[in-house]
Amino acid sequence: MRTVTAANGIVSAPHFLAARAGRDVLADGGSAVEACVAVAAALAVVYPHMTGVGGDGFWVIREPDGRVHAIHGCGGAAAAADLSLYAGLDAVPTRGPLAANTVAGTISGWAAALEGEGCALPLGRLLRDAIEYAEAGVPVTAGGAAIAAAKGPELRGQPGAYAAIFEPDGRPLVAGDRLRQPLLGETLRTLATDGLDGFYRGELSRLVAQDLAALGSPVSAADLAAHAATRPDPLHTVIGGAALYNAAPPTQGFASLLILALFDRLAATVPDGFDHVHGLVEATKQAFLLRDVHVGDPAHTDFDFQGLLSDPAALDALAARIDPAHALPWPQPPQWGDTCWFGAADSEGRVVSCIQSTYFEFGSGLVLPQTGITWQNRGSSFRLATEGWNALKPGRKPFHTLNPALAVFGDGRVMAYGTMGGEGQPQTQAALFTRYARFGTELQDAISAPRWLLGRTWGEQSTTLKLEDGFEEALYAQLAAAGHDVERVGPLTATMGHAGALVRLADGTFEGASDPRSDGEAAGW
Repeated sequence: MRTVTAANGIVSAPHFLAARAGRDVLADGGSAVEACVAVAAALAVVYPHMTGVGGDGFWVIREPDGRVHAIHGCGGAAAAADLSLYAGLDAVPTRGPLAANTVAGTISGWAAALEGEGCALPLGRLLRDAIEYAEAGVPVTAGGAAIAAAKGPELRGQPGAYAAIFEPDGRPLVAGDRLRQPLLGETLRTLATDGLDGFYRGELSRLVAQDLAALGSPVSAADLAAHAATRPDPLHTVIGGAALYNAAPPTQGFASLLILALFDRLAATVPDGFDHVHGLVEATKQAFLLRDVHVGDPAHTDFDFQGLLSDPAALDALAARIDPAHALPWPQPPQWGDTCWFGAADSEGRVVSCIQSTYFEFGSGLVLPQTGITWQNRGSSFRLATEGWNALKPGRKPFHTLNPALAVFGDGRVMAYGTMGGEGQPQTQAALFTRYARFGTELQDAISAPRWLLGRTWGEQSTTLKLEDGFEEALYAQLAAAGHDVERVGPLTATMGHAGALVRLADGTFEGASDPRSDGEAAGW
């Protein structure tokens, strides 16, 4: 794969059909924001195991005048989701009705984003391709088939329409089969006709609430009606040559920024050499130690995230804790999540970084019978505790691994980048950004090169430092000698996330890249 270049605009997404849907919106005169809505809707159809309208989403947008702002389409816990609902349980279940305990905020994020300047295309145009893909069907990719086969046993027995839609012949769909989702297509048609607010306060919301109640979810019509997207200021920090932006809590954007701020203070001259990989892994540990104590619903913490990111002396002190030769003992508890990052940039100078998720693959496993919506299980991350970090409370927003990254360089470049991968998101962001920005690696190569992941992966209990094949052979031994618990995981793997990136260059042209670990592409216009 090679870096894609374009003259008029560009989109990057982890499924090629979604990337092309966004590119075509740009070609029809739409803005980068409108292109991202088209991408998001298409991904809900063609990548339903990773994202959907029943999940949450976060946006960071850089406007043509240089203003950077954020949108959080993030739902809180249902009014009925209190500790009594989970009496007798040690944890919130990860599947089923009790896992579907938060409002889905994705659609509210779309609505808030489309209120911005430069958005003029009809909503029906933005949702057109997604509706077609849902009604006519799309071929299942090899990656999608692998997920369906792996997760089918735990999903087909859930109440709702999962089996009817995703296993219509009594078995998981295989590569080349056509996935048809007519109910979801009708839901998208209703949104195009009635408006996005109907998801929360219209006829569509009534159907959604009926289905959730019938399936046993605590989310009610009143919870839906009370929801609205928010616009907190994005967090930011400055490193050599660039200002970096990311989403504020309840996301882990703080950790992503802190990793890069700390690494900027470390010596490293060779991409993917020991100082580079070791330095980023150790910066990750310092960032995660703070993240896991403080990051959650901002209404339930008084930690000054922006204050730390803006304080050079405090950042120097944290960086000084990193031993350049030895690994800090690990592990810490991991954070899960599967996600879709996507982005777009337009000819007016607008650059968008966006990320959405239903948390686990296919979320809670509840697929609503009247609307075809797969509902997230983000609230399964809540702790069943009366107080403290991420404790379950009605209305509280759960901790989010999601975080969309954006960088504004001193030379005029603007970069949007991100990845799926839960615990690995900040790590993959750091790898691709430092390769590109610090070491001058070509954008596509920065994503395609082998990566690492500190922590657990789905279905595994090890908290090793996992590395793909392809690094210099000496690096594996050097890291082990420094005290890292090195585990080699073989060739490129989706375990390392589905990353993407795009850059609006100072001359107004564009570059974009997507991950060979995904089904995506960068589509230029």
